[in-house]
Amino acid sequence: MPPKAGQLTPEDSAAVATDAAAKLGAEAQRAFADAIKRVEQAVQEGLAQLRAQSRVYTEAAGEGLDEAARYATEQVRAKPLASLGAALGIGVLIGLLLGSGRR
Repeated sequence: MPPKAGQLTPEDSAAVATDAAAKLGAEAQRAFADAIKRVEQAVQEGLAQLRAQSRVYTEAAGEGLDEAARYATEQVRAKPLASLGAALGIGVLIGLLLGSGRR
């Protein structure tokens, strides 16, 4: 029986459905690609911020270590015998701690 005017044949319906599915698939791929780009950009911005913050912390830690080294050097020059005694005592303690594990 031939289709009436204005009615779709099964082949036409299948073609319309296939066309709609292809358009939806293409739209989904574009949306997915855009989402990937946004995530990648957010990660790169986060890494840049992390690098900047770590640089600040590294500089602060370096300055602290420099200050500690200067202080230690001043104390050793001001009181060399006390410094020698402290170093000897620390060495003996470390030796005792390491040696006690071998018994």
